[in-house]
Amino acid sequence: MCGEYRAHSTGAPTGPPASDSSGPRSPAEVREAVRQALDSSRRSRGPGATTDATAVGDVLLVASELTTNAMLHGGGVTAFEVIPGEREVRLSVSDRSDELPRPARRADGSAPLQIGGHGWPIVCRLARDIIVSYLQAGGKRITAVVPLSPG
Repeated sequence: MCGEYRAHSTGAPTGPPASDSSGPRSPAEVREAVRQALDSSRRSRGPGATTDATAVGDVLLVASELTTNAMLHGGGVTAFEVIPGEREVRLSVSDRSDELPRPARRADGSAPLQIGGHGWPIVCRLARDIIVSYLQAGGKRITAVVPLSPG
């Protein structure tokens, strides 16, 4: 996992829906939903409100990585939520797996040259806070808080 994270169970009755989930079907759909939410948030703050382009790129990358990981390793995305704030964006992706994410590493800690296994370290690097919640009906929700300004 990341150096520090929080994991807990949630008593919420949410959980993995049937296989015909209405969740996003691709990382591209998630990125578009994030762009729309950020644009809407920026417009609601009034004229002259801006968002750092690098921070937006970070948010889009984290959303894409969480979604890709859920699709490749978590049995598919069962829910997605983006909540933009003035200084941060909260991204939540739920999947069907109870397995914790982990980077691809050798037992000696060295990273092999390989395709894949690098998304989780990217999420850990860019997110200010990560919460893993185990869902009552099975599966998990990963919530990452990504800052909208440097520092």
